[in-house]
Amino acid sequence: MQITIIGSGYVGLVTGTCLAELGNDVVCLDLAADKIRSLNSGVVPIYEPGLDDLVVRNLKQGRLQFTTDTAQAIGHGEVIFIAVGTPPQEDGSADLSYALKAASDIGRWMRTDKVVVNKSTVPVGTAERVQAAIASELQQRGIDLEGSPAKTGHARLRCAVVSNPEFLKEGASVEDFMRPDRIVLGVASDDMGQWALGQMRNLYAPFNRHHERTLVMTQRSAELTKYAANAMLATRISFMNELANLSERLGVDIESVRQGMGSDPRIGYSFLYAGTGYGGSCFPKDVMALLRTGSEYGVELDVLQAVTRANLAQKRFVAEKVVAHFGDIKGRRIAVWGLSFKPGTDDVRETPAKTII
Repeated sequence: MQITIIGSGYVGLVTGTCLAELGNDVVCLDLAADKIRSLNSGVVPIYEPGLDDLVVRNLKQGRLQFTTDTAQAIGHGEVIFIAVGTPPQEDGSADLSYALKAASDIGRWMRTDKVVVNKSTVPVGTAERVQAAIASELQQRGIDLEGSPAKTGHARLRCAVVSNPEFLKEGASVEDFMRPDRIVLGVASDDMGQWALGQMRNLYAPFNRHHERTLVMTQRSAELTKYAANAMLATRISFMNELANLSERLGVDIESVRQGMGSDPRIGYSFLYAGTGYGGSCFPKDVMALLRTGSEYGVELDVLQAVTRANLAQKRFVAEKVVAHFGDIKGRRIAVWGLSFKPGTDDVRETPAKTII
């Protein structure tokens, strides 16, 4: 299939490259000219195990290209992924300006039927806002969306928005994409939604040959699923860190406790390691965005508020231990081993190491 990816960051670059590896014809759009020149030369601007080789191979085989030309990129794709950033605003809510700009560009430049896929992590209701932004641009061009009330003399195009959140762990994102635990597709129940679902099933068919991994739900359910998953993982991390702090006071080996907990199949071992708190580009902003959504709808998410408080305190824990051990640390040489927020990545966004330093 012909695929366009809007945004060439972690999610967009991995998504586009892996879809090209599966045999699709992929164009990745980004407005950063220096980044695009580097990528077209096979130079990947981020560290992600296995990604460099995939980019170079698919560039050479002609299945992958990078561009700053918005019209060309949107004209290319039968399926267009929006994989732009949704950074936190001052109030904790997600900034959707990049996603809605991408939607407007799609409406401005599309000439054929499109399936538009929200790959970015976005609040509940964003699919509807993306659809509205596309429809608004089309109406200005005298084009109606299929399924909307017809206007005399207007041409018609099909365009449906799918919510398809990513579940990629930095440091293992290529493996996660190529061998997914599940594929979540949020679609509308109308004819356009079902048409889009058929297109997405065709695209993701290679992942479902031996085991059905696709979960189909409404767009809003898919949007909340992403936030719910990240919030649960963040909760496990903060809970384990609090237990680790208590274990130290009690003279208990937290690793033994972890093994005892994780051996329970209802709990499992994942995300039960004690450390300096969670960071990175996802957990902090997604927890804050979910808290903001709850506040907007009058729902106090007390557990997540406690998770955030515990994580902020944990980031200071190592520094407090150093001061407690040495007393006055003025003039001492302090080495910091590890700066990224987790192993296997060079991403320093929201890394606890910055707070410790």
